[in-house]
Amino acid sequence: MRPLRVTILDLVTKGPTNSLYAKVMNQNLASIMPQVVGVWCEELGHQVRFICYTGREDLHRELLEETDLVFIGAFTRSALTAYALSHLFRARGAVTVLGGPHARSYPEDAARYFDYVLGFTDKPLIQDIVSDCAPHRPFGLHLQAMKQPTELPGVKERWKFIEPTLAKAPTSFQIVPMIGSMGCPYTCGFCVDAHVDYQPLSFDQISEDLQFLLTKIKRPIVAWHDPNFGVRFQDYMRAIETAIPPNSIDFIAESTLSLLSEPHLKRLKENGFKAILPGIESWFDMGEKSRTGKQTGTDKVKQVADHINMILRYIPYVQVNFVLGLDSDKGSEPFELTKQFLDAAPGAFPAFSLLTAFGRSAPFNLALQQEGRVLPFPFHFLDNNHAMNVRPKHYAWPEFYDHVVDVSTHAFSWPMIAKRVRLNRGWIPKWFNFVRSVSSEGFGRIKYHTKIRSLLDTNRPVRKFMEGETTELPEFYARKIRRKLGFLWEQLPKGAVMHEHQAYLQSQPPLSIAPVILPEPLPLH
Repeated sequence: MRPLRVTILDLVTKGPTNSLYAKVMNQNLASIMPQVVGVWCEELGHQVRFICYTGREDLHRELLEETDLVFIGAFTRSALTAYALSHLFRARGAVTVLGGPHARSYPEDAARYFDYVLGFTDKPLIQDIVSDCAPHRPFGLHLQAMKQPTELPGVKERWKFIEPTLAKAPTSFQIVPMIGSMGCPYTCGFCVDAHVDYQPLSFDQISEDLQFLLTKIKRPIVAWHDPNFGVRFQDYMRAIETAIPPNSIDFIAESTLSLLSEPHLKRLKENGFKAILPGIESWFDMGEKSRTGKQTGTDKVKQVADHINMILRYIPYVQVNFVLGLDSDKGSEPFELTKQFLDAAPGAFPAFSLLTAFGRSAPFNLALQQEGRVLPFPFHFLDNNHAMNVRPKHYAWPEFYDHVVDVSTHAFSWPMIAKRVRLNRGWIPKWFNFVRSVSSEGFGRIKYHTKIRSLLDTNRPVRKFMEGETTELPEFYARKIRRKLGFLWEQLPKGAVMHEHQAYLQSQPPLSIAPVILPEPLPLH
């Protein structure tokens, strides 16, 4: 077959942005799989043009070149941008493919706007697509491998795509994405990896990639994209220690408190780990992850705060992750406990996520749809912060948002910001904490949540939509989508703003009821 002109778009954001945080971080949020697909397409003999969209590129100019096949990688928050781009490319005669978290979570909806929608993806699947490379309309093909790939191209093979993306970031803060494992041994109901078997990748390749990086960057920063780094802790450390001099690369990883014992922390420090992101999630659930067993409430707060403070003695930057609105939460107690924790461990940066059900990404979402609690918020707002598409089990909306605003205001008050900066070690952690606090992640979230709380009292369409009384999108949300998408708003296919929020439930086979065989009636006497 002739070589195809392949365009690969990695959407790390959903539209143009000039926020301070986005300027610093967006290019450092590049995904690995779009780069991997680029390597595979080149190995199959095709010409690849790679674009990491951070919100600062001129898409008008970037999209002028002719192309035969377009791969777009997108999280759900960028789905409408992906849909508009697919419509634009299809109008020019190209075939389009969607991969990434949104494709896994909402394949039924994505198939309306793409020729191919991918779940688990490996090289043979990519080979099938480039061999076929045909339009499939009105509904695209939903394709997936049997499981996650067992090996991926490493940093050296992906470097031609990594390097131009890094060039968009400040020279002092350029992060290289690496991954050492797929899946997770924990089964958090809201997580996309909850039912993906844990699978390590090649530790020899990790060593080779780290050695390669030191030939390209004086002191690299590496972010591990493992869902839960360090499950095979000894193997990871050996791969690092045998490859590079001690503390010659700065590492960032997401892990669980259960893996962050003091002996492990000492070894992480020796090997250059500068940032750790453990998930606390809840004060009343998930004790296995936080190494608190059956302890809940105040007892769990104290134990976790002591643990976080110990981590901060070894790791300069710690982000703690919370999920707000879990079914285990009731009343003001979960939020008050979070404030107590922040006072007891003020050096940690708090990241709050609103409970969000991303389509079929987790089995728990099916139960929520069966209960009628999932709301049809447009994908544009499903980023864990700008909408909660699950009606809380134990809260009315005004009460819930009162608590969200209160805990956010406490977390990002000037006294808390000052404590956090004072307790952090090193100029990068201090600077990064401050930037996050005063930009869209801190002050910006408080402003937005406060606005939603006000609308619950003053805007009847918003309140009815959030109560599930109507599926008609309020103008407040429609206006935000139009403004953010800019010129792509005109490219958005008809009906794409809204989606069937019960698609996961509707895809389930109907319950089969076996016929009941009645016994022969007894003779009458």
